[in-house]
Amino acid sequence: MRAASVLEVDRIHDLALLRFEGAPVAPLTLRDSKSVREGQSVAFMGFPIGGALGFSSVTHRAMVSSITAIVLPAATGAQLTERSIRSLRDGNFDIFQLDGTAYPGNSGGPLFDAETGEVVGIVNMVFVKGTKESAISQPSGISYAIPSNFVVQLLQRQKTN
Repeated sequence: MRAASVLEVDRIHDLALLRFEGAPVAPLTLRDSKSVREGQSVAFMGFPIGGALGFSSVTHRAMVSSITAIVLPAATGAQLTERSIRSLRDGNFDIFQLDGTAYPGNSGGPLFDAETGEVVGIVNMVFVKGTKESAISQPSGISYAIPSNFVVQLLQRQKTN
């Protein structure tokens, strides 16, 4: 375990840039996420359900099923919330929909090109059909990732500060 400090939080894209204490680890290569295409093979890593399964990293394979706007329209007016309206006003952006199942503990892990190992996104969330607990027993098989270009923007802002 290492101590870390928060350098910046990007609430719109649900990202945080952290600085860890200690010796640096080998960097991952970030690829321009605009090169990602629907149908592309990807993989993601994380520590799924760490409290129950132990803290060992796991790699899952997936495919980019869709590149779609993160803000989805509400089916009815009753489903509109202050949060959903605010995110529409802040502007939406494209996100990668994956056909792989991510679990609690995968969020924040790298999404990478299965062939090259280059990072193209960050695992963000899982579509949950029922309660949060049902995500483990009845996973939807639909996960989402934030494109890596938003990570690049965070890094570039830190270089200029």
